[in-house]
Amino acid sequence: MTSQIVGQPKDGVGPNVWAVLASGLMVASLTFGAGPASSEQGITTPRLIPAYNRYAAPCRPPEGLTKSLAFAQDNERDFMNGVSFGLSMAAKDRELRYQVALAKNDPQLMRDQVERLRKERVGAVVAAPVDAESLAPSLQKLILGGSYVGTVVPPPAVTILNAPQYETGKALADAAAAHIRKHLPVKANVVLLTHDSLEFLAPRFVAMRDVLRNIPGVAIVADISPTTVDQVGGYATMSTVLLATPHVHVVLGADTVVLGALKATRAAGKLLPNQFFGGIDGEPEAVKELKASGSPYRASISLASPIFGYAMGQHAADWLEGKSIPQAMDILPRALTRETIAQYEADVANPAAVYADPSRRDLYLRMYGNICYETRHNYLNFPWNSERE
Repeated sequence: MTSQIVGQPKDGVGPNVWAVLASGLMVASLTFGAGPASSEQGITTPRLIPAYNRYAAPCRPPEGLTKSLAFAQDNERDFMNGVSFGLSMAAKDRELRYQVALAKNDPQLMRDQVERLRKERVGAVVAAPVDAESLAPSLQKLILGGSYVGTVVPPPAVTILNAPQYETGKALADAAAAHIRKHLPVKANVVLLTHDSLEFLAPRFVAMRDVLRNIPGVAIVADISPTTVDQVGGYATMSTVLLATPHVHVVLGADTVVLGALKATRAAGKLLPNQFFGGIDGEPEAVKELKASGSPYRASISLASPIFGYAMGQHAADWLEGKSIPQAMDILPRALTRETIAQYEADVANPAAVYADPSRRDLYLRMYGNICYETRHNYLNFPWNSERE
């Protein structure tokens, strides 16, 4: 059973940059120093999280909660709709009632919705925060009350979902670098549409700069964060860039903003031979562009949101049964090409089949740590990052 809670954003409240994630996603598992867990605040000191033990002993399940799963969703971009699809499929398979609380980029509305879910004793909530800091107290109350809480990137959570961000950014930059060397050896004006204000996403753009800085002829003519993390923001930013630099050869960023930049470039009549547009997230419209003959959209690094959404839904159901589940999980980047798209589309259309097959599941997901209802005070309350040293 699926329902949806929809609210209108308040006047003057614009999209918060936390709505990325995922532009897809952000960072995830080596951490430092094992600080003790607080009974109320969870684990606040970064620490090393070992691999997930699938055979860990169960504990008793929570009591007094409804057998239900809710998605506190920031907005309706394709990436987040993919998360919802995966969650809904898992809820159906595990006989959980499923609902979406859509905040439409309004942080106050999301806080109100999550507080209502808590009062309704919802058994499990997955959140893609509009504003992580303001939502944190509500998520902590859910956790301490026994509910499963999973988040797409920021803490606090029973399970944090993230991505190895440097590796993700490098995969896209390497694809662009190969194209530049082959097709643009003399000059390549590059635009980076970044999200550097988010510490979790910053490593992906560090990787891009690291790869591009030593390629002869490359000039990064714009390194800028769009105001909103969506196609509208990408379109507006690219329109401004083209006024100053009419000839842009390479555009990199999250799929949603790069797709907006491509539309702006087409509208301005500034398409050039051998241009390279590439993004991160594997969004459906980006996949469509990849498959289109003659499109300058040449790469998308998939962070398969239906697959990790399905996994989080399964973990929510396991939690409600008293099982031990991961504290953290990486969604692994995969470069999409015309040769690999067919299998990718099959996988995201049927995330249950991927999750049920360990060899396929491990191509997409890497899990860390163990936690269950009785050890819920060990929830993660620090920015988890598997790439930290």
